[in-house]
Amino acid sequence: MHRSAAKLPPHTETRRIESLHAYGILDTPVEAVFEDITRIASAVCETPISVINLVDAQRQWFKSEVGLGVRETPLETSICAHAILEHDFLEVPDTTRDARFASNPLVTGDPGLRFYAGALLKTPDGLPLGTVCVLDTRPRSLTPAQVDTLRALSRQVMAQLELRRLLAEAHAVSEHRARVDASEAQLQKLDSAEQELTVIHQKFGELIASATGRGGFVPPALTPADVAPVVEQVAAAWQRSAARKQVALDVRIEAACKARTHVGLLETLLGNLVSNAVKYTPAGGRVELVCQQVHGLACIDVVDTGIGMDPARVDGYFKAFQQGDARSDGLGIGLWIVRQTAEALAADLDVVSALGEGTRITVRLPAP
Repeated sequence: MHRSAAKLPPHTETRRIESLHAYGILDTPVEAVFEDITRIASAVCETPISVINLVDAQRQWFKSEVGLGVRETPLETSICAHAILEHDFLEVPDTTRDARFASNPLVTGDPGLRFYAGALLKTPDGLPLGTVCVLDTRPRSLTPAQVDTLRALSRQVMAQLELRRLLAEAHAVSEHRARVDASEAQLQKLDSAEQELTVIHQKFGELIASATGRGGFVPPALTPADVAPVVEQVAAAWQRSAARKQVALDVRIEAACKARTHVGLLETLLGNLVSNAVKYTPAGGRVELVCQQVHGLACIDVVDTGIGMDPARVDGYFKAFQQGDARSDGLGIGLWIVRQTAEALAADLDVVSALGEGTRITVRLPAP
Protein backbone atom coordinates (compact mmCIF):
# COMPACT_ATOMS: atom_id res chain seq x y z
CA MET A 1 0.00 0.00 0.00
CA HIS A 2 1.24 3.50 -0.87
CA ARG A 3 2.50 5.55 2.08
CA SER A 4 1.06 9.06 2.19
CA ALA A 5 3.25 11.89 3.44
CA ALA A 6 2.98 12.87 7.08
CA LYS A 7 1.19 16.10 7.91
CA LEU A 8 2.54 19.26 9.46
CA PRO A 9 0.94 20.33 12.77
CA PRO A 10 -2.53 21.79 11.99
CA HIS A 11 -1.60 25.32 13.01
CA THR A 12 1.55 25.30 10.85
CA GLU A 13 -0.24 23.69 7.91
CA THR A 14 -2.95 26.36 8.05
CA ARG A 15 -0.33 29.10 7.97
CA ARG A 16 1.50 27.33 5.16
CA ILE A 17 -1.60 27.10 2.95
CA GLU A 18 -2.58 30.70 3.72
CA SER A 19 0.91 31.84 2.78
CA LEU A 20 0.87 29.85 -0.47
CA HIS A 21 -2.49 31.33 -1.50
CA ALA A 22 -1.34 34.84 -0.57
CA TYR A 23 1.26 34.76 -3.36
CA GLY A 24 -1.56 34.57 -5.93
CA ILE A 25 0.45 32.17 -8.07
CA LEU A 26 -1.84 29.11 -8.12
CA ASP A 27 -3.69 28.45 -11.41
CA THR A 28 -1.89 31.27 -13.24
CA PRO A 29 -0.92 30.86 -16.92
CA VAL A 30 2.41 29.56 -18.20
CA GLU A 31 5.12 32.27 -18.03
CA ALA A 32 8.48 32.40 -19.77
CA VAL A 33 10.53 33.20 -16.66
CA PHE A 34 9.38 30.01 -14.91
CA GLU A 35 9.61 27.96 -18.11
CA ASP A 36 13.26 29.02 -18.32
CA ILE A 37 13.89 27.72 -14.81
CA THR A 38 12.49 24.24 -15.50
CA ARG A 39 14.36 24.03 -18.81
CA ILE A 40 17.61 24.96 -17.07
CA ALA A 41 16.95 22.42 -14.30
CA SER A 42 16.28 19.66 -16.81
CA ALA A 43 19.33 20.52 -18.93
CA VAL A 44 21.80 20.91 -16.07
CA CYS A 45 20.60 17.83 -14.17
CA GLU A 46 20.25 15.82 -17.41
CA THR A 47 16.73 14.61 -16.55
CA PRO A 48 13.72 14.26 -18.87
CA ILE A 49 11.36 15.79 -16.27
CA SER A 50 11.57 18.96 -14.20
CA VAL A 51 8.86 20.78 -12.29
CA ILE A 52 8.17 23.90 -10.24
CA ASN A 53 5.77 22.26 -7.82
CA LEU A 54 3.48 23.96 -5.27
CA VAL A 55 1.80 21.77 -2.66
CA ASP A 56 -1.78 22.93 -2.02
CA ALA A 57 -4.20 21.48 0.54
CA GLN A 58 -5.49 18.65 -1.68
CA ARG A 59 -3.28 18.75 -4.79
CA GLN A 60 0.13 19.59 -6.12
CA TRP A 61 0.07 22.23 -8.85
CA PHE A 62 2.85 22.90 -11.34
CA LYS A 63 3.69 26.48 -12.25
CA SER A 64 5.98 25.06 -14.92
CA GLU A 65 6.84 21.55 -16.06
CA VAL A 66 9.02 19.80 -18.59
CA GLY A 67 8.26 16.20 -19.55
CA LEU A 68 5.03 15.59 -17.57
CA GLY A 69 2.34 17.12 -19.76
CA VAL A 70 -0.05 17.97 -16.87
CA ARG A 71 -0.45 21.00 -14.59
CA GLU A 72 -1.52 19.22 -11.40
CA THR A 73 -1.79 15.81 -9.76
CA PRO A 74 -3.48 14.53 -6.57
CA LEU A 75 -1.62 15.08 -3.32
CA GLU A 76 -1.83 11.34 -2.57
CA THR A 77 0.79 10.60 -5.24
CA SER A 78 3.05 13.54 -4.41
CA ILE A 79 6.73 12.86 -3.72
CA CYS A 80 7.19 16.58 -3.01
CA ALA A 81 4.72 16.35 -0.11
CA HIS A 82 7.34 14.19 1.61
CA ALA A 83 10.13 16.57 0.59
CA ILE A 84 8.61 19.69 2.16
CA LEU A 85 8.22 17.95 5.51
CA GLU A 86 11.54 16.18 5.73
CA HIS A 87 14.30 18.04 3.97
CA ASP A 88 15.46 21.37 2.52
CA PHE A 89 16.79 19.10 -0.22
CA LEU A 90 15.60 15.57 -0.90
CA GLU A 91 17.24 13.13 -3.29
CA VAL A 92 15.88 9.62 -3.89
CA PRO A 93 18.34 7.69 -6.10
CA ASP A 94 15.96 4.74 -6.63
CA THR A 95 12.29 5.10 -5.72
CA THR A 96 11.73 1.34 -5.87
CA ARG A 97 14.15 0.91 -2.97
CA ASP A 98 12.57 3.60 -0.80
CA ALA A 99 9.64 2.44 1.35
CA ARG A 100 7.98 5.86 1.08
CA PHE A 101 7.70 5.70 -2.70
CA ALA A 102 8.04 2.08 -3.87
CA SER A 103 4.26 1.60 -4.14
CA ASN A 104 3.50 5.11 -5.44
CA PRO A 105 1.31 4.84 -8.59
CA LEU A 106 3.73 7.14 -10.42
CA VAL A 107 6.47 4.60 -9.66
CA THR A 108 4.56 1.35 -10.24
CA GLY A 109 2.65 2.70 -13.26
CA ASP A 110 3.03 5.42 -15.85
CA PRO A 111 5.44 7.26 -16.13
CA GLY A 112 7.52 4.80 -14.06
CA LEU A 113 9.48 7.31 -11.97
CA ARG A 114 12.74 5.95 -10.55
CA PHE A 115 14.62 9.07 -9.49
CA TYR A 116 13.66 12.26 -7.66
CA ALA A 117 15.57 15.31 -6.41
CA GLY A 118 13.90 18.46 -5.09
CA ALA A 119 15.08 21.77 -3.58
CA LEU A 120 12.63 23.38 -1.19
CA LEU A 121 10.69 26.55 -1.92
CA LYS A 122 10.22 28.28 1.43
CA THR A 123 8.92 31.63 2.62
CA PRO A 124 11.19 34.09 4.46
CA ASP A 125 9.87 32.76 7.77
CA GLY A 126 10.53 29.16 6.83
CA LEU A 127 7.14 27.87 5.65
CA PRO A 128 7.52 25.23 2.91
CA LEU A 129 5.51 25.85 -0.27
CA GLY A 130 6.81 23.24 -2.69
CA THR A 131 9.96 22.40 -4.65
CA VAL A 132 11.94 22.86 -7.79
CA CYS A 133 12.47 19.21 -8.64
CA VAL A 134 13.85 16.93 -11.33
CA LEU A 135 12.77 13.36 -12.05
CA ASP A 136 13.93 10.48 -14.20
CA THR A 137 12.68 7.05 -15.25
CA ARG A 138 15.96 5.41 -14.32
CA PRO A 139 17.86 5.26 -11.01
CA ARG A 140 20.68 7.78 -10.72
CA SER A 141 22.15 10.54 -8.55
CA LEU A 142 23.11 14.19 -8.95
CA THR A 143 26.59 15.65 -8.81
CA PRO A 144 27.36 18.33 -6.18
CA ALA A 145 27.30 20.97 -8.92
CA GLN A 146 23.85 19.82 -10.04
CA VAL A 147 22.58 19.94 -6.44
CA ASP A 148 23.91 23.48 -6.05
CA THR A 149 22.21 24.52 -9.29
CA LEU A 150 18.86 23.10 -8.20
CA ARG A 151 19.12 24.97 -4.90
CA ALA A 152 19.97 28.19 -6.75
CA LEU A 153 16.98 27.76 -9.06
CA SER A 154 14.67 27.30 -6.08
CA ARG A 155 15.94 30.60 -4.67
CA GLN A 156 15.24 32.27 -8.00
CA VAL A 157 11.64 31.01 -7.96
CA MET A 158 11.11 32.43 -4.47
CA ALA A 159 12.71 35.73 -5.52
CA GLN A 160 10.20 35.94 -8.38
CA LEU A 161 7.27 35.23 -6.06
CA GLU A 162 8.44 37.73 -3.46
CA LEU A 163 9.15 40.47 -5.99
CA ARG A 164 5.66 40.02 -7.44
CA ARG A 165 4.28 40.54 -3.97
CA LEU A 166 6.41 43.68 -3.71
CA LEU A 167 4.89 45.03 -6.92
CA ALA A 168 1.38 44.25 -5.70
CA GLU A 169 2.10 46.07 -2.43
CA ALA A 170 3.53 49.07 -4.26
CA HIS A 171 0.49 49.18 -6.52
CA ALA A 172 -1.80 49.09 -3.49
CA VAL A 173 0.10 52.00 -1.94
CA SER A 174 -0.21 53.99 -5.17
CA GLU A 175 -3.94 53.41 -5.28
CA HIS A 176 -4.25 54.43 -1.63
CA ARG A 177 -2.27 57.60 -2.27
CA ALA A 178 -4.55 58.49 -5.17
CA ARG A 179 -7.57 58.29 -2.86
CA VAL A 180 -6.26 60.57 -0.10
CA ASP A 181 -5.61 64.29 0.08
CA ALA A 182 -2.04 64.36 1.38
CA SER A 183 0.47 67.13 2.02
CA GLU A 184 3.73 67.32 0.06
CA ALA A 185 5.63 65.94 3.06
CA GLN A 186 3.21 63.02 3.30
CA LEU A 187 3.53 62.35 -0.42
CA GLN A 188 7.32 62.25 -0.06
CA LYS A 189 6.95 59.68 2.70
CA LEU A 190 4.63 57.66 0.49
CA ASP A 191 7.12 57.84 -2.39
CA SER A 192 9.86 56.64 -0.06
CA ALA A 193 7.65 53.85 1.23
CA GLU A 194 6.93 52.67 -2.32
CA GLN A 195 10.63 52.59 -3.15
CA GLU A 196 11.57 50.77 0.04
CA LEU A 197 8.79 48.17 -0.02
CA THR A 198 10.43 44.76 0.05
CA VAL A 199 9.61 41.15 0.53
CA ILE A 200 7.12 40.62 3.35
CA HIS A 201 5.14 37.82 4.97
CA GLN A 202 1.50 37.51 3.89
CA LYS A 203 0.20 39.03 7.12
CA PHE A 204 2.58 42.03 7.08
CA GLY A 205 0.51 44.38 4.91
CA GLU A 206 -0.90 46.32 7.85
CA LEU A 207 2.32 45.97 9.83
CA ILE A 208 4.54 47.52 7.16
CA ALA A 209 1.96 50.20 6.40
CA SER A 210 2.01 51.42 9.99
CA ALA A 211 5.78 51.00 10.41
CA THR A 212 6.69 53.04 7.30
CA GLY A 213 4.35 55.96 7.90
CA ARG A 214 1.61 55.26 5.37
CA GLY A 215 -1.69 56.67 6.60
CA GLY A 216 -5.05 54.96 6.75
CA PHE A 217 -4.00 51.65 8.30
CA VAL A 218 -4.58 50.31 11.78
CA PRO A 219 -1.62 48.86 13.74
CA PRO A 220 -2.10 45.36 15.15
CA ALA A 221 -3.97 45.14 18.44
CA LEU A 222 -1.77 44.20 21.41
CA THR A 223 -3.39 42.19 24.20
CA PRO A 224 -2.13 40.51 27.40
CA ALA A 225 -0.79 37.02 26.71
CA ASP A 226 1.43 34.27 28.07
CA VAL A 227 4.34 34.18 25.62
CA ALA A 228 5.97 30.98 26.91
CA PRO A 229 3.81 28.74 24.63
CA VAL A 230 4.85 30.89 21.65
CA VAL A 231 8.52 30.38 22.51
CA GLU A 232 7.98 26.63 22.83
CA GLN A 233 6.06 26.48 19.51
CA VAL A 234 8.82 28.32 17.63
CA ALA A 235 11.48 26.03 19.08
CA ALA A 236 9.47 22.95 18.11
CA ALA A 237 9.01 24.25 14.56
CA TRP A 238 12.78 24.65 14.06
CA GLN A 239 13.98 21.52 15.85
CA ARG A 240 14.08 19.48 12.63
CA SER A 241 16.14 22.07 10.75
CA ALA A 242 18.54 22.42 13.68
CA ALA A 243 18.94 18.66 13.97
CA ARG A 244 19.73 18.37 10.24
CA LYS A 245 22.55 20.88 10.75
CA GLN A 246 23.67 19.09 13.93
CA VAL A 247 22.92 22.22 15.94
CA ALA A 248 21.48 21.85 19.46
CA LEU A 249 18.29 23.91 19.90
CA ASP A 250 17.20 24.30 23.53
CA VAL A 251 14.49 26.24 25.38
CA ARG A 252 14.74 27.62 28.90
CA ILE A 253 11.69 29.27 30.46
CA GLU A 254 12.73 30.65 33.83
CA ALA A 255 9.40 32.12 34.92
CA ALA A 256 5.91 32.88 33.67
CA CYS A 257 6.41 35.32 30.79
CA LYS A 258 3.48 37.68 30.45
CA ALA A 259 3.36 40.56 27.98
CA ARG A 260 1.10 42.79 25.95
CA THR A 261 1.62 41.54 22.42
CA HIS A 262 0.20 40.02 19.25
CA VAL A 263 0.81 36.28 19.39
CA GLY A 264 0.91 35.69 15.62
CA LEU A 265 3.39 38.48 14.93
CA LEU A 266 5.52 37.47 17.91
CA GLU A 267 5.72 33.95 16.49
CA THR A 268 6.91 35.38 13.17
CA LEU A 269 9.49 37.61 14.88
CA LEU A 270 10.94 34.77 16.96
CA GLY A 271 10.77 32.38 14.00
CA ASN A 272 12.97 34.68 11.94
CA LEU A 273 15.45 35.09 14.80
CA VAL A 274 15.71 31.33 15.33
CA SER A 275 15.93 30.75 11.58
CA ASN A 276 18.91 33.08 11.33
CA ALA A 277 20.54 31.62 14.44
CA VAL A 278 20.30 28.08 13.06
CA LYS A 279 21.38 29.16 9.57
CA TYR A 280 24.55 30.87 10.77
CA THR A 281 25.56 28.38 13.47
CA PRO A 282 27.98 25.66 12.28
CA ALA A 283 27.49 21.96 13.04
CA GLY A 284 28.20 21.17 16.66
CA GLY A 285 27.02 24.61 17.77
CA ARG A 286 24.14 25.63 19.97
CA VAL A 287 21.05 27.87 19.81
CA GLU A 288 19.10 28.69 22.97
CA LEU A 289 15.80 30.46 23.58
CA VAL A 290 15.48 31.92 27.05
CA CYS A 291 12.22 33.42 28.32
CA GLN A 292 12.13 35.29 31.61
CA GLN A 293 10.39 38.18 33.35
CA VAL A 294 12.81 41.03 34.14
CA HIS A 295 11.60 44.12 35.99
CA GLY A 296 8.05 43.36 34.91
CA LEU A 297 8.92 42.91 31.23
CA ALA A 298 8.92 39.67 29.28
CA CYS A 299 12.45 39.24 27.92
CA ILE A 300 13.19 36.64 25.26
CA ASP A 301 16.82 35.94 24.37
CA VAL A 302 17.87 34.11 21.22
CA VAL A 303 21.49 33.09 21.77
CA ASP A 304 23.73 31.24 19.33
CA THR A 305 27.33 30.16 18.98
CA GLY A 306 27.38 31.03 15.28
CA ILE A 307 29.52 33.17 13.02
CA GLY A 308 28.46 36.40 14.74
CA MET A 309 28.09 39.88 13.29
CA ASP A 310 30.46 42.79 12.89
CA PRO A 311 29.30 45.24 15.61
CA ALA A 312 29.91 48.14 13.23
CA ARG A 313 27.50 46.64 10.70
CA VAL A 314 24.69 45.44 12.96
CA ASP A 315 22.26 48.13 11.78
CA GLY A 316 22.94 47.16 8.18
CA TYR A 317 22.02 43.54 8.80
CA PHE A 318 18.53 44.69 9.81
CA LYS A 319 17.91 46.25 6.38
CA ALA A 320 16.17 44.37 3.58
CA PHE A 321 18.23 42.06 1.34
CA GLN A 322 21.27 42.05 3.67
CA GLN A 323 22.85 38.75 4.76
CA GLY A 324 25.60 37.81 7.16
CA ASP A 325 26.94 35.38 4.54
CA ALA A 326 26.20 36.11 0.88
CA ARG A 327 26.60 32.41 0.04
CA SER A 328 23.74 31.36 2.31
CA ASP A 329 20.20 30.44 1.29
CA GLY A 330 17.41 32.94 1.60
CA LEU A 331 16.66 36.47 0.44
CA GLY A 332 18.33 38.44 3.23
CA ILE A 333 15.16 39.83 4.77
CA GLY A 334 14.79 37.87 8.02
CA LEU A 335 16.24 40.55 10.31
CA TRP A 336 14.44 43.30 8.39
CA ILE A 337 11.18 41.52 9.14
CA VAL A 338 12.27 41.24 12.79
CA ARG A 339 12.83 45.00 13.04
CA GLN A 340 9.50 45.89 11.40
CA THR A 341 7.64 43.38 13.54
CA ALA A 342 9.31 44.62 16.73
CA GLU A 343 8.20 48.17 15.95
CA ALA A 344 4.61 47.01 15.47
CA LEU A 345 4.78 45.11 18.77
CA ALA A 346 6.27 48.13 20.61
CA ALA A 347 9.16 45.82 21.54
CA ASP A 348 12.80 46.76 22.15
CA LEU A 349 15.63 44.87 20.45
CA ASP A 350 19.14 44.58 21.87
CA VAL A 351 21.93 42.94 19.88
CA VAL A 352 25.24 41.79 21.34
CA SER A 353 27.52 40.12 18.82
CA ALA A 354 31.08 39.82 17.58
CA LEU A 355 32.55 38.07 14.56
CA GLY A 356 33.29 34.46 15.39
CA GLU A 357 31.79 34.73 18.86
CA GLY A 358 28.08 34.22 18.30
CA THR A 359 25.10 36.50 18.82
CA ARG A 360 22.60 37.32 21.56
CA ILE A 361 19.42 39.15 20.51
CA THR A 362 17.07 40.21 23.31
CA VAL A 363 13.42 41.05 22.66
CA ARG A 364 11.74 43.08 25.42
CA LEU A 365 7.96 43.13 25.19
CA PRO A 366 5.63 45.64 26.85
CA ALA A 367 4.21 44.76 30.25
CA PRO A 368 0.74 43.18 30.16
